[in-house]
Amino acid sequence: MMIMINGAFGSGKTTAAEALNKKIPNSMIFDPEEIGYMLRKVIPDEVKYKEEQTDDFQDLELWRTLVVACAKELKRKYNRTLIIPMTLYKLENYEYIRQGLGEIDSEMYHFCLTASKDTIHSRLNDRGETPGEWVYRQTERCIAAFEDARFEIKLGTDQMKREEVVKVILDHIKGGHLT
Repeated sequence: MMIMINGAFGSGKTTAAEALNKKIPNSMIFDPEEIGYMLRKVIPDEVKYKEEQTDDFQDLELWRTLVVACAKELKRKYNRTLIIPMTLYKLENYEYIRQGLGEIDSEMYHFCLTASKDTIHSRLNDRGETPGEWVYRQTERCIAAFEDARFEIKLGTDQMKREEVVKVILDHIKGGHLT
């Protein structure tokens, strides 16, 4: 099984992923951001194509292909449920990765955690981010993108506690019988 947990920065993806990892036997977290960080170190700016020379590693085509390839190898080698927290608001990346993960494991679920701008900014502040930083500047873009119906199943997390988010996800994927 693969569980994608999507949403804006500060929507609760990592928190939910960590809680799910404790509740789902034989699971592990696969964070595609780590691949992005690696690519930032490996690919010098002068090597990147013009459209890749941005402040977002998701603009590197290699990033999305490596995310799918790495997920495939993790499933092959360790055969664990992959819990994948990642902000995927660009439709091209979302559709490529979702399709690729679905080809690796037919039991693939996608949840998009949504929240208001105020809630997201409050959570970013609580985790120590500085207003005006990159993650803050992505909020409105993400909120607008996640209005698209393709980002189903949506969970509005403004008034939900972590345990409630996890319960909704567990109830959806297995009727809550994984705990």
